[in-house]
Amino acid sequence: MSHARTSYVCLPCRASYKQPYGADRERICPRCAGVLIHVGSAFAPPRRRDVAAWRTLGVLLNAGVRFHKSCCSGPGYRPRTLREVRERTAYARRTGEPFERALVRPELP
Repeated sequence: MSHARTSYVCLPCRASYKQPYGADRERICPRCAGVLIHVGSAFAPPRRRDVAAWRTLGVLLNAGVRFHKSCCSGPGYRPRTLREVRERTAYARRTGEPFERALVRPELP
C-alpha cells in the first residue's frame, strides 16, 4: 500500500513539493539541494512571486506552525499577511500567550 502524499517546502526557492510521507529520511530540494520542511497535507502554497506571503509562511514554519488536517475542517486559521503576524506577535508579548498559539488564533480579543 502506498503512503499518503504530503507537502514539503523550500523557503529559499519558494517552492512546494508533494511527496509520500516518511519521517525516516530527510527530503532534499531538487533546485538548491537544501533541506525541505514538512508542512502537512492541508498546505496550499502561495504563488512563487508573492514574496510577502512566503515571508509570512517562513515566520509560521519557524514558529512550529504546520498545516495538518484536523478531521474534516482543514488546518484551521493561519495568518496570510505580515500585518496579521505582527498583530499576533504583539498580542503574545502583551498577554504572555505562547507565540505559536497566538499565531493560529482566528480572532484577537
